[in-house]
Amino acid sequence: MMKDTYYLKDKIEKEETANMEQERRRRKRKSKKKTGFKIALTIILLLIIGVGAYAFSVYSSVANTFNRTHEPLDRTKSEKRAENVSFSDKDPLSILLLGVDQRGADRGRSDSLILLTVNPEKQSVKMVSIPRDTRTEIIGKGTKDKINHAYAFGGVDMSIKTVENFLDVPIDYYVQVNMEGFKDIVDAVGGVTVNNSLDFTYEGHHFEKGTLQLNGENALKYSRMRYEDPRGDFGRQERQRQIIQAVINEGASMKSLTNYGSILDAIGDNVKTNLTFDEMKEVQANYKEARHNLEQIQVNGTGGKMNGVYYYNVPESERTELSTTLQEHLNLN
Repeated sequence: MMKDTYYLKDKIEKEETANMEQERRRRKRKSKKKTGFKIALTIILLLIIGVGAYAFSVYSSVANTFNRTHEPLDRTKSEKRAENVSFSDKDPLSILLLGVDQRGADRGRSDSLILLTVNPEKQSVKMVSIPRDTRTEIIGKGTKDKINHAYAFGGVDMSIKTVENFLDVPIDYYVQVNMEGFKDIVDAVGGVTVNNSLDFTYEGHHFEKGTLQLNGENALKYSRMRYEDPRGDFGRQERQRQIIQAVINEGASMKSLTNYGSILDAIGDNVKTNLTFDEMKEVQANYKEARHNLEQIQVNGTGGKMNGVYYYNVPESERTELSTTLQEHLNLN
């Protein structure tokens, strides 16, 4: 009888130990999943989706990185808004993504301009890729020129004011990415996979049709080509979006857990934004569900030369229709 009691007690203790070990492993897996998810959101936040990490060491690294990226504008809010956006009230907001072609010490030009409007109530994002050759008034310069020249003339502030005037909507935040350094971000996530629809050669590298595995240098080349593409700048914009989406996908994978330091270094070296780290956390908390419904909007117009210079001309009717769509999404009318 005593032997049976000891046997039963030993069995119960072993079961309890096994259960405790199983629970420990479950929590560890859960913690890794959370950390991986948050690191993925760090990458996406570069493209305006999320931020942060739970483990203190990771959280601290993320905070330090985005403190480095913070660069405020000359203003506190857009003149096209009566009040600042309230994250806690989940006000719709707009973010301008500038891909800057900066090589060496020169300021460079905005290689790509993408406006995002985010409406958490409708749980949707509208994404407008503005052709870099779009002819419009450059606010602060007093002349009409290609919209991407605004950055060369007056940096982020002039670019924002020019896009605001062109689309007649407020721009609340911006994220500037150095496209030359973007290759470091691609390499930090282990390269990217894209589906190429056009066979072409650019800067000495041949890109075949089909699924391609690209390192940072070739991903940058892939995203820059436009003259061999029958769609011109629209084709390049599509490839840029492919690379961005691919970075998000790679950043979301668990393998990025072991390389988050390199990812954060690449972001810190190549990204500037007026979003503070605390604001990023609020965006993550209150706006992240909107990413599930993303609509891409094309700016329709016609290309042509004026005094020997190529411009993309957008009819006033198209500009007005686009402006109305974005204003409605921002709950401004």
